[in-house]
Amino acid sequence: MKINKNFFSENLKTLFYAFIIAIIIRSLFIQPFYIPSSSMEPTLLVGDRLFVTKYSYGYSKHSFPFSPPILNDRIMFSSPKRGDVIVFKTPADNRTDYIKRLVGLPGDKIQFIDSNLYLNSSELIKSKISNKIKIFCGNRSIDIYKYEEKLPNGKKFHTVYLKDYSYQNSDVFNVPENHYFFLGDNRDCSKDSRFLSSVGYVHKDNLVGKARFIFFSSDKKIGNFFEFWKWNKSIRFNRTFKMIN
Repeated sequence: MKINKNFFSENLKTLFYAFIIAIIIRSLFIQPFYIPSSSMEPTLLVGDRLFVTKYSYGYSKHSFPFSPPILNDRIMFSSPKRGDVIVFKTPADNRTDYIKRLVGLPGDKIQFIDSNLYLNSSELIKSKISNKIKIFCGNRSIDIYKYEEKLPNGKKFHTVYLKDYSYQNSDVFNVPENHYFFLGDNRDCSKDSRFLSSVGYVHKDNLVGKARFIFFSSDKKIGNFFEFWKWNKSIRFNRTFKMIN
């Protein structure tokens, strides 16, 4: 059988175009992310795979793979809202992706007093839901209280706090202009804006996108994807296409 001399070149062109289209979609519209840690439990579990919309807050150099220096500022900027679950680049290296919940806006004052969260000198309303729930911190199970927390804009979500030795008191965090303050929902198992040397206040240019929904979730503690005989236990079917609150 005679092979067309243009066969290879045409296929290379097809692959190249497909690659360019994938880069455009990933940079401008939507990008998948994997959850590797328990810092956002119970909202997000280790093994969740989710989609993040890149257009939610406009675009910066961090919207593109490898953060090329093609934008000096954020363009088409749209301010995020309190309570949004957001992927951002950590200020420490401008490379590592973190996902946390936005709590503090520019100009806000945030403080923990006796394990209670205060925003601009007002304690956030939280109602205990349960004290019997299994939550992880890394590979260990921890005893927690589960709450429904409410932000001033009416946004409600679930958080968990250690029953003993919870994060007690802090200095006042003054959020600078054009920066944001993030917390993990697993409050005593999260490296977030409270840790100024590693995360701290996040500049608006470091925002990557808004977490929208989980498209797949599996529990690696039970089995990996290739162990199909364990799928009925390892795959969390109830989390498939679950919207992220």
